[in-house]
Amino acid sequence: MIYPYERLDDLQTGGLKLIQNPNWFCFGVDAVLLSDFASKGIKKDAKVLDLCSGSGIIPILLTRKSLAKSITGLEIQEEVADMAKRSVEINSLSDKVEMLCGDLKDGAKLFKKSSFDNITCNPPYKENLGGLKNKEDNMTISRHEVLCSLEDIISVSADILKPYGKLALIHRPERLADILCLMRKYKIEPKRLRFVHPSPTKTATMILIEGAKCGKPKLFLDPPLYVHDDMGNYTEEINEIYGRDKE
Repeated sequence: MIYPYERLDDLQTGGLKLIQNPNWFCFGVDAVLLSDFASKGIKKDAKVLDLCSGSGIIPILLTRKSLAKSITGLEIQEEVADMAKRSVEINSLSDKVEMLCGDLKDGAKLFKKSSFDNITCNPPYKENLGGLKNKEDNMTISRHEVLCSLEDIISVSADILKPYGKLALIHRPERLADILCLMRKYKIEPKRLRFVHPSPTKTATMILIEGAKCGKPKLFLDPPLYVHDDMGNYTEEINEIYGRDKE
C-alpha cells in the first residue's frame, strides 16, 4: 500500500492518515482551511466533488468535517491519483470517497450535468505566463496553471453543480477580482468571502470564497481568520480547525 519512497502521515484527526511523496507537492494549511470553510456549506447526504484533488487530503478531511453522502476527488496526474486511492483504502473510506484520474476540463463528459451539491478546489495559484518550467513536473503542475486555468475550474463547476449548489475555493488575494468576475460570468454568485492573515498585524495571504450557482446577489464577509497570534502561537480557531486539544 505504501511505496518505499512514500511516507504515511498522521492527520491527527479521527485517526485519519495520508500517503505522501516528499518529493512531490505536499498539502499545507490551505487544504485544511478550505475543507473547514467548505464544510459549513455541505448539507447532510450531499454529493461533493473536489477538483485538483492531489493527494486526496480534502475529500478525506471532509469525511470528518461534513455529513456528505459521497465525495469524489478528481486528479489529472495518474501517479498522484493512485496515491490518493491508496490513502482512501488505508482509511477504510472506499464506501464514501472515490478518487478518479481525469482532466477537469472534461468534467461535463465525466459527470452528469447538474450532478453535485458542492464542489471544492484548491487550485494552482500561479498564472501560466509563459517561459515556464517543466510542464510535466509535479511541482509545476501543482503550482502553475499549466493544465487548467481558473476559468476552466469555474466554468466546469457551473456545468456540473446543481442549481444553488456551492463552489468553494481558496486562492491568493491578488486573484480576487478574477474570481469574482469569472463567477458572475458563469452564473455562480459570490456569497461568502473570508480573508486569511498570517497574524493580526500582517496583510492577508489567502482568501476563502464560496459561490452559489444561480444564487441571488448578496456577498457576506466573514471575520478575518488569523493563523498566528501576536506571540507567534497558533490561534484558538486554527487549533479548533485542526482538531487540536487545548493545552
